[in-house]
Amino acid sequence: MMLTTEGLTLHYGGSQILHGIDFAAKAGEVTVIMGTNGVGKTSFLKALAGTHPRSGGTVTLDDESLGTLKAHDMARRGLAVVPQGRMIFPLLTVRENLETGFALLPKAQHKVPDAIYDLFPVLKDMTNRRGGDLSGGQQQQLAIARAMIMQPKVLLLDEPTEGIQPNIIQQIGRVITYLKDQGGMAIVLVEQYFDFAYGLADQVYVLRRGAVAACGPIASFDKAALRAEVSV
Repeated sequence: MMLTTEGLTLHYGGSQILHGIDFAAKAGEVTVIMGTNGVGKTSFLKALAGTHPRSGGTVTLDDESLGTLKAHDMARRGLAVVPQGRMIFPLLTVRENLETGFALLPKAQHKVPDAIYDLFPVLKDMTNRRGGDLSGGQQQQLAIARAMIMQPKVLLLDEPTEGIQPNIIQQIGRVITYLKDQGGMAIVLVEQYFDFAYGLADQVYVLRRGAVAACGPIASFDKAALRAEVSV
């Protein structure tokens, strides 16, 4: 399974944000998008997810062009996004938040898998707590778990460590590694925390001014030089 883009462009009003991005993410790999603030990383994820319509170029999943599908149709095709800021429903319980992921599944699958609670035990302990009562780290775990309910082919993660305590960052890293090792999902990670991203990456794309400045396997990059390139 592979997600690719060719010549992807995106505008906000009269301003061009992304310039002809060619990109590929394979199942069983973590593909990390790096760059300083404001270079278009989150905008690229929004273009992939269909939450902001791209101006040009193509997005292809398993050799099938996804055209100009809107976000809910992209989700039906297998793209799940965990947005920056988590975007959980604060007045719904943990269970109810997870159950929102059922919308794209057959009724027979409307059950939270035990595997979700195995990966995020805190969610089982807090199943009847409102989402807004959880800590930031717990909300991030809930957001990732909700995306996994959809059984996606591609998981898009936007700054999952932002504002999170170190022990939960480590747990999120272990979950990402576990999902990668299962082999059936492509993981696309936008992350400003360099050591976290570097430790998980199989492939790296460096954005500069809305264009790909460098890309390749993580082993092909000098760590110190890459850190200097993408530091804020």
